[in-house]
Amino acid sequence: MHNIKDLKIWNKSIDLAIRVYDVSAKFPVDERYGLISQIRRCAVSIPSNISEGAGRNSNKEFLQFLGIANGSSYELQTQLVITERLGFIDTKICSELLESIDELQKMNFNLQKSIRLKL
Repeated sequence: MHNIKDLKIWNKSIDLAIRVYDVSAKFPVDERYGLISQIRRCAVSIPSNISEGAGRNSNKEFLQFLGIANGSSYELQTQLVITERLGFIDTKICSELLESIDELQKMNFNLQKSIRLKL
């Protein structure tokens, strides 16, 4: 088991989820059950899967959940590009969010690499 509060990737993914909630609150109301819901679920899925994996009994299980978190980050990346192209989000804000996601993906890759070396 790992202490999630000590995991930088978990803390940064929490920050990203909060930022996504703030940004998506400004989307058109008719997207409440569409893109808003989907984007928020993806953003919350990232730290949720990191924490679930950290709480598992083995590093092999942790790797599995880091993979799921990584998949959610790519899904979120795609949805943000769609919202930008639809004009729901400013290009600068979208770029900042995408940079945060890129950073998380690199951190996730490096954490997985580190854990694999321990197996």
